[in-house]
Amino acid sequence: MNDDLPGLLRLQAGWCETLGSPLYGRLLERAAVDAEQGGPVARVLEPFADDPRGSMLAIRLMGAANRLVLEGKVPSWEAGDPWEGTFTAALRHERLPELIARPVQTNEPGRTAALVGGFLLVARETGLPLRLLELGASAGLNLRWDRYRYELGDARWGPDASPAVVRPELDGPPPPLDGDVEVAERRGCDQRPNDPSSEEGRLTLLSYCWPDQTARVELLRGALDVARELPVTVEEAPAGDWIEERLAQPAEGVATVVFHSIVWQYVPRAERDRIRATLAAAGARAAASAPLAWLRMEPGGDQTEVRLTTWPGGDERLLAAAGFHGSPLAWRA
Repeated sequence: MNDDLPGLLRLQAGWCETLGSPLYGRLLERAAVDAEQGGPVARVLEPFADDPRGSMLAIRLMGAANRLVLEGKVPSWEAGDPWEGTFTAALRHERLPELIARPVQTNEPGRTAALVGGFLLVARETGLPLRLLELGASAGLNLRWDRYRYELGDARWGPDASPAVVRPELDGPPPPLDGDVEVAERRGCDQRPNDPSSEEGRLTLLSYCWPDQTARVELLRGALDVARELPVTVEEAPAGDWIEERLAQPAEGVATVVFHSIVWQYVPRAERDRIRATLAAAGARAAASAPLAWLRMEPGGDQTEVRLTTWPGGDERLLAAAGFHGSPLAWRA
């Protein structure tokens, strides 16, 4: 057994508790004990002992078990004791190692609660349609942000009939949710794009959504329904190559918004530097008729920071602080 495995499982157990999933917190704590004792968890995870820490082995284990629940191969988490009834059955299932071997694939539409204020701010300040370019887009759910309904305290924005309703906990007043927006283009890139219109794609995304966080699961299902109605192109490409090509020439008559959320940590340092240089060069070419914005939601301490840089000018603003799934949300701008 990998000596680091119990500690890795306990670390993720703590994060799950902190982020509001007591179910996964308890299960991963028991899994850590089982691994220390050389039980089924140790045997199942032994083939992955040398995987990089950043591959999120603990989340892959839980996602694999949850996938078996969603497919009806093992009892549901609510059917009885989650460890004895569900998790133990998953550990015995022949497909579990194959599912653990797959990389984590998430797409969190709740993060649009922290991004929507930035998109609307760019639309108000430029008075132009938005050209959306997302790095690390996964299934492109956040490229469809304007098709969701936002209920942020007393503030409302978005189509009333949307099946995806974003309701984060607020810390203070909401962002200004006023003004209309026209999206002229929406495109993204990802190393492993996920097709949200396919049953395989839906199951993959749902499997990594923590099942006791029912509001997150409901929002994800609503966003997947929106995706069925609104096709979006997500290209398989490295972020540095892709954004360099997209920003090679200014786009007249639209405000280009390059954005990403909880992606930066997975991008190699050299590629991050290249993306920054590409944005700076494109910003130097920007004009009032072809402005550029860089909107990002990335870790900043124990929460995330939402920052916006706009060109011409290159001014940077801290817009908000938010939880890693978009809630709670504190608007700072």
